[in-house]
Amino acid sequence: MIERSLADWLAYLEQLHPSAIDMGLERSRAVAQRLGLTRPAPRVITVTGTNGKGSTCAFLASLLQEQGLKVGVYSSPHLLRYNERVQIAGSEASDAQLCAAFAAVEAARGEISLTYFEMGTLAAFWLFQRAGLDAAVLEVGLGGRLDAVNLIDADLALVTSIGLDHADWLGDTRDSVAFEKAGIFRPGTPALCGDLDPPQTLLEQSALLGAPLFLRGRDYDLAIAARGWSWRGVNGKGAVLRLERLPLLDLPMENAALALQAYALLDLPWQEERIGEALSRTRVTGRLDRRVLNWQGKSLTLLLDVGHNPHAAEYLARRLAARPLAGKRLAVFGLLADKDLPGVVAPLLGAVAEWAVAPLPTSRTRPVGELQAHLHNCGAQVTAHADVQAALQAQCARASAGDEILLFGSFYCVAEALDWLARHAMGDVQDGFAG
Repeated sequence: MIERSLADWLAYLEQLHPSAIDMGLERSRAVAQRLGLTRPAPRVITVTGTNGKGSTCAFLASLLQEQGLKVGVYSSPHLLRYNERVQIAGSEASDAQLCAAFAAVEAARGEISLTYFEMGTLAAFWLFQRAGLDAAVLEVGLGGRLDAVNLIDADLALVTSIGLDHADWLGDTRDSVAFEKAGIFRPGTPALCGDLDPPQTLLEQSALLGAPLFLRGRDYDLAIAARGWSWRGVNGKGAVLRLERLPLLDLPMENAALALQAYALLDLPWQEERIGEALSRTRVTGRLDRRVLNWQGKSLTLLLDVGHNPHAAEYLARRLAARPLAGKRLAVFGLLADKDLPGVVAPLLGAVAEWAVAPLPTSRTRPVGELQAHLHNCGAQVTAHADVQAALQAQCARASAGDEILLFGSFYCVAEALDWLARHAMGDVQDGFAG
């Protein structure tokens, strides 16, 4: 029998199930039972939310690893390599590890058809269960209640934020979205929510399950100042904890505050200096990701962000407003067809001087003509390009010292930019987003 490469496996997974998304736990649960999958680690934290899942997971992993714990992190989607989705003790899973895991799931599933995501989730759990982890941080792929990650009963269930996205699957109201995300809650198990205005359905679900609910603004909170930020929360016994003079972060400090509250409930050492160091070291590729590019004799500043819905765009706009530029901001923008184009564009119209739009490398892309027409109707200066890399190169040619190129709208968009950057001379990050 010829062994499959990782590329072969991924190509096989893409055609394994009739539809890319098929919500429900029955198929995954049956295969998990055949594999003998129970808990991937003694401590499990599950994270869902409309935005902020990736950075919250990264903050949690940093805090746990700072205590010497062996941590597994499962996230999606990936930007350049599938291996990014499965991290064990701070390193991406190898091709060989992933191939072995896919082979195990394939052997166990028999007649049961699984989606690409379901196969990947079970493969990650299989690897985690064999890795001798102390803790696992699991990012929900879509929603929560019917997502394959929800097979695992977590010790802590986190909801980062609640906005409108994936309406075909989660509904078109915040109440319906909150109900789906509250599906990761478990009876009597702590649940946390970072949204300052959680819908009633989320509150009702936690009460129905008797799940202690820790809310931002009530049980924990943060305050951001010009030179630092502070945090207040509670531990598992209800005692108040405080952290003062924390360094400003490149990633959203709201998500760091949620991660801190989760950490406070885990009965682990509370050492202010080490906590601050762990948060400061946390980075997530493609999220408020500032880079300096040396291109054709010019030093250019790029800001990469995978934000692709109105909630993310509004947050990005606030962060941009807090950091004035000496020059102008040029945007590179692509969007999937099922996303809210007016809602994503509107918050950033005042922050961007010139737009370069392009189709994304997927059949799900919104046509470039629609992007251009909408921005033109909004009074924006916009040019259309054949692809994201051509748009980025065009903005690099236009940019001058003091300008910034903002690239956002999709994971696909950022992935294309990263691929382009890898083939050009690129300096290290010279300044973060904080400040």
